[in-house]
Order: sequence, then structure tokens, then C-alpha cells
Amino acid sequence: QVQLVESGGGLVQAGGSLRLSCAASGGTFSSYLMGWFRQAPGKEREFVAGLSKSGGIRYADSVKGRFTISRDDAKNTVHLQMNSLKPEDTAVYYCAADNRISVVFMALANKYDYWGQGTQVTVSS
Repeated sequence: QVQLVESGGGLVQAGGSLRLSCAASGGTFSSYLMGWFRQAPGKEREFVAGLSKSGGIRYADSVKGRFTISRDDAKNTVHLQMNSLKPEDTAVYYCAADNRISVVFMALANKYDYWGQGTQVTVSS
């Protein structure tokens, strides 16, 4: 079993930055594909960014050029650097992990077995 704990959320003004972190325990972190998803009130959970164990990266179109995903296998941690934040980025952000998912399905939430509890990101205008 893998446990995921997100941190780094908060309130920021539009144009600002936040760095989310997701600490993993209980599994072989380097063998997991890691993803970030978000869910705004009244909306479905949506893919934000993903990073495969081989280094393949994918971003949602809405965050390309503003967000950067990275992983530190030595510290069992994945980060999401969020720059130029917009009010529409406001959501609960979730970290997800799976060691069987194909890179092709990286953006599909229902393919991930493990989820964190989420961290709130609020961007004021």
C-alpha cells in the first residue's frame, strides 16, 4: 500500500506562485507513475500533470507553460510548481500514484490506485 500526503496549498493572488509537494511512503516510489489532478466545486476531477517512472511528462493544455511537475526519487516526493496562477486554477489538488498504469492512460483518474487527501489552492483575482 502506498500513502500519499500533499502539502503546499494555500491562498495566493492571481499571477503568484505555489509549489505543491506529495510525499509517498509504503511502496517503491521509483516504480510509480505520478499524477496531479484537481477538482473545483461542482466540477469533475481533472488531470493537471503526470510524470512517468522513465521521465515522460504530460500536462493539461490549461496549465502548459505555467506548471512544472518533477520528482525526487531519493526523497520519495513529487512536486508541482505552479506559476502565473489564475483564479480558474482554484481547486483541491490531489496527488495520485500507480505502478501498473500505462503512460497512454496517464490523464485518466480512474486508472490510479492511490490518492492523497488533497490540498486546497485558492487564487484570488
